[in-house]
Amino acid sequence: MAQTYDAAGSGDRGKHPDHPGEQGAEDPVRLLAVRETPLSVDEVFAAVGDHAAGGTALFVGTVRDHDGGNDVARLGYSSHPSAEAELRRVAEKVVADHPVRALAAVHRVGDLVVGDLAVVVAVSCPHRAEAFDACRKLIDDLKHEVPIWKHQTFSDGTEEWVGA
Repeated sequence: MAQTYDAAGSGDRGKHPDHPGEQGAEDPVRLLAVRETPLSVDEVFAAVGDHAAGGTALFVGTVRDHDGGNDVARLGYSSHPSAEAELRRVAEKVVADHPVRALAAVHRVGDLVVGDLAVVVAVSCPHRAEAFDACRKLIDDLKHEVPIWKHQTFSDGTEEWVGA
């Protein structure tokens, strides 16, 4: 399911003619994946490295031990087959709306336990405020628009689906 994207073919996207040093990379979407294997902050951070970026923002979502006043025992993520295509669409929208130099996002599916990494996203931009804004947009849109669902099991045996 996982795909890595190279810097091929996006033409004039992200160009800033008044500031040549801030021109966007050819394809700033460097890494997108929905995978069953553990996630790596180092992998995502490395994917967004860019010498023209003055700011890099990274978000890591972890499985917490509670939700809505209930103790979480475990959870599982599942995804629709279109999840990576939707993730790509979300990433491209962030790139179109922000001066992104590089972008990466990975989300885990399968059974996870408290403390596991569920999602890691990162964005590098010419300046820190742009990086923060783009990273927040990326994680917010990923959570709202990419068809990935969470099934939580609580310590009292009750269960709940989130995002379904």
